[in-house]
Amino acid sequence: MLILGASEVRSVLDGAERSVVSAVRQAYELHALGRTSVPHSVFLRFPADDRDRIIALPAYLGTETPVSGVKWVSSFPGNVAMGMDRASAVIVLNSMRTGVPEVFLEGSAISARRTAASAALAASALSSSSPETGVSMLGCGLINFEVLTYLRAVLPELHTVTLYDLDQGRAESFGAKAQSAWPSLKIDVAARAEDALAANKLVCLATTATVPHLGSEYCRPGTLLLHVSLRDLTAESVLSSVNIVDDADHVCRAATSLHLAEQKTGNRDFITSSLGEILLSGKPYVRDDDNLTVFSPFGLGCLDLAVADLVRREASARGLGTVLEHFLPAGGK
Repeated sequence: MLILGASEVRSVLDGAERSVVSAVRQAYELHALGRTSVPHSVFLRFPADDRDRIIALPAYLGTETPVSGVKWVSSFPGNVAMGMDRASAVIVLNSMRTGVPEVFLEGSAISARRTAASAALAASALSSSSPETGVSMLGCGLINFEVLTYLRAVLPELHTVTLYDLDQGRAESFGAKAQSAWPSLKIDVAARAEDALAANKLVCLATTATVPHLGSEYCRPGTLLLHVSLRDLTAESVLSSVNIVDDADHVCRAATSLHLAEQKTGNRDFITSSLGEILLSGKPYVRDDDNLTVFSPFGLGCLDLAVADLVRREASARGLGTVLEHFLPAGGK
């Protein structure tokens, strides 16, 4: 068993944004081709607690050298007030020959960066008729900082960031960190969510919201809204938008905004396409200048496998990690 801890995983991923986006793109395309297996995620919830959860995401990814495994990821929003990350995770990769677990990875960085890569890939694939020069970010935590990092990698003309968080101090801290990382960025902190939504035609929502709280009426026509946290928009806003998803079956469940829209209409006709289908078409996609486009990624387990396998291969090439020779029973390898 190869064990890769947080520092080793991050040493591989730091500065590898384009490689991660490429791995995520391939996973989306393979999923659209039917070369993945992605069972529904299993949500472990707790009595009298509607915020905390732990989720299992098993998956198979049919690359040239296929990968299988599972991510076990927790979301405890109360951690933030204690100075801890909201999410923590581990990923296990299994042998496709024997099924035995082969690699155990600290998964929080993999999970965050595949989420960011997915958002950045959508931002570059669902292009605007004019260059994307600014982004509004609602929710000033780890995920949106990773999203900003990946957006900077794929959208070189991005130079303005508008921030909003219910905790203005978090928004200001986020802004200071971003300014330190990218001194040329122009950073504004909005006083209201509505002001942030209106500021730019590229918007990313990465909050801990559990119920819809935002309408789309403040967004500019032609805006692309990266709905990473999935539960911010009202069902009415979803139904009035052009909707791109990663997988309709996955995203229309667990009380997401799209699930609520499906319950309201009794169908999924409001979903236009999946990102994988758009990528496979090979045709440039230019979003509607007159309407809001919403990208809602549930977060498929095959994306985690794609990034975890990238980390496994690079770490092995560098000689990183700890090998436990006797982790498995006698006869296991």
